[in-house]
Amino acid sequence: MYIVIRRLLPLAAALAVAAALAAAATVAAAPVKEPTLEGRALLAPDASAPAPFDGAPNTEPDPSPGASQPVGGFSALIDAKGKDTFWAMPDNGFGSKANSESFLLRVYRVRADFETARGGSGDVEILDWITLRDPDERIPFDIVNEDTEDRLLTGGDLDLESMRVARDGTLWFGEEFGPFLVHTDATGRVLEAPIPLPGVQSPDSPLLEGEPNLGRSNGFEGMAISKNGKTLYPVLEGPVAGDDPRTRRVYEFDLRTGRYTDRLPDYRVAEPNYLVSDFTALGGHRFIALERDNTEGAEAVHKRGFVVDLRETAPDGTLAKRQVVDLLDLRDPALISEPGRPGDVGLGDPFSMPYVTIEAVLPLGGQRLAIVNDTNFGSTGRNPELPDPSDFIVVRVPGLRGE
Repeated sequence: MYIVIRRLLPLAAALAVAAALAAAATVAAAPVKEPTLEGRALLAPDASAPAPFDGAPNTEPDPSPGASQPVGGFSALIDAKGKDTFWAMPDNGFGSKANSESFLLRVYRVRADFETARGGSGDVEILDWITLRDPDERIPFDIVNEDTEDRLLTGGDLDLESMRVARDGTLWFGEEFGPFLVHTDATGRVLEAPIPLPGVQSPDSPLLEGEPNLGRSNGFEGMAISKNGKTLYPVLEGPVAGDDPRTRRVYEFDLRTGRYTDRLPDYRVAEPNYLVSDFTALGGHRFIALERDNTEGAEAVHKRGFVVDLRETAPDGTLAKRQVVDLLDLRDPALISEPGRPGDVGLGDPFSMPYVTIEAVLPLGGQRLAIVNDTNFGSTGRNPELPDPSDFIVVRVPGLRGE
């Protein structure tokens, strides 16, 4: 609760204010027994940043003064230097390879002034960004900006869905068109040819040979990195042809040798249409996975987080799972999420994230998680009449680390 006293109050009013402040402090200090919203900040659906050409659906790059790119639709969230500051990565843009040729592949550094029970504006500020590019022609297939000097990469070239920072400061991205692993330096300059996944091909792969065996947009949505920074753990969002439709393959990639080493036990979802939308290290051999259905608003039923341990398997041989958070049912006793826009749903206590795609989770230490949705630049999960904002939340999750 945040109260500004602009003039002297009568004694009764002053006592009422004191009581309200005491109640807020009690809420903040009360033991948390259920996953609870602690902070929230919104980036407007129409947020944009300067760029050499405008980003718009079904258009080609057209360099022009004063151009801008839309910002949002985040599929990855990692720590950046500074309090409540993150690197937030959009995916390929407007939903497909064909309609995203003018959408620059970027990673934005943002700062969230989280609204909490003690105050905060609830705003998100765009600080700066890096733009992916291939001036050294490492990519072995034609790209949208093939004959330009900078060879800026767009959503017509790659569909980046996950991002991690290696020990040497270089960046690794999980990608869906191939699926590929994409390696750049800290400024976004491509260092080597995208690395394909042996034996698996999407219909959007620019290197497609024969028949694809992975559904469109079912590639590396989630990808963890080990705490020692030596190993990537990319996870396929959907099933490979011939696999049980509820299994999602988990791989191991050694950053020292630049090679895949093992296929780990599969991750299993409850329903064939559920997708693994992120996979992030908690510590040791433990990871948190996000799962989602493909619905939004009142129809959304499955947006959940599970903890897995790579050393523990279920009787069927897949990774054993422990649910830790249901993003459609979060406590908000301080009513941080209110008020909203007319027609908004899922605000108040309980609070929900009824977005079609929730694709980024970041452990903040202890029992806290930061989570943000992918807006798809037009999804309407929060309000059937209005486009979704980028909804950054901090959730306290009792038992997240097994305490």
